[in-house]
Amino acid sequence: MPDWIAVALRTLVAIIILFVLTKLLGKRQVNQLSLFEYITGITIGSLAAYIPLEMGEKWHLGIVSLAIWATVAFGIELLQLKSKKAREWLDGKATILIKNGKVLEDNLKKERITIEEMMAQLRNKNIFNVSDVEFAVMEANGNINVLPYKDRRPVTAKMLGLQVGHEDEPHVVIEDGAILDEELATRGLNRGWLQTELEKQGVALENVFIGQVDSDGQLYLDLYDDQIQIQPTLEKAKLLATLKKCEADLEMFSLSTDDEQAKKLYEQSSHQLQKVIKEIKPQLIS
Repeated sequence: MPDWIAVALRTLVAIIILFVLTKLLGKRQVNQLSLFEYITGITIGSLAAYIPLEMGEKWHLGIVSLAIWATVAFGIELLQLKSKKAREWLDGKATILIKNGKVLEDNLKKERITIEEMMAQLRNKNIFNVSDVEFAVMEANGNINVLPYKDRRPVTAKMLGLQVGHEDEPHVVIEDGAILDEELATRGLNRGWLQTELEKQGVALENVFIGQVDSDGQLYLDLYDDQIQIQPTLEKAKLLATLKKCEADLEMFSLSTDDEQAKKLYEQSSHQLQKVIKEIKPQLIS
């Protein structure tokens, strides 16, 4: 067999073996790998590269070495799952770097982290002042997680006492000018609805690069021509304004009538509509 054919076949074998071993060992991002997993990844990659290029008769020993490495790595993963001590010994423990706005210099030296490296990771978390940090910890995988002081965290709807509606996963219903009927059906919609929405925004289907429907049934369009400006639909805002006007009208009617029965009816209706507005307002302002 010619050498180039042998190399090609062995390369295919190495790729298949490497893929199978990777699937068996699980998938993690590079920054989630422990030290042993990092070493294992480098070694397995080197062994896989050795297999197709070894021109001797013992090239298959590379496969044996691969299998041993994978078996040991798999066994260690199982041990880590069952033993906390094994996890701490192999992966290490988390280290506190900042506590109550104060940098723990000894822990920085212990982890061999420079101030510049720590500040770079803080900036990745949108933290530029150490004094804003209540707690920062370096995880076993090298990531630094940060907890800012409560009064310096981003404001959320919960902090403001606001209720917001539940949001489902958006669905892409148009892709490269083609309608995705399955995605439309998942949202409980059809082509007729989609065509109506396109007409409201004055857009032709063939001009749409991506069309996406959010959890509120609003259609977002991205066109091929970025110079075209699409006016946002204001249906939810109009509905909220109409409901508020109805509530105000009912209240005015109750104040202007001398008929006690009618006054009571208008007041009850106004209070009921007020409750309805309060319940659906989170969906209408999202």
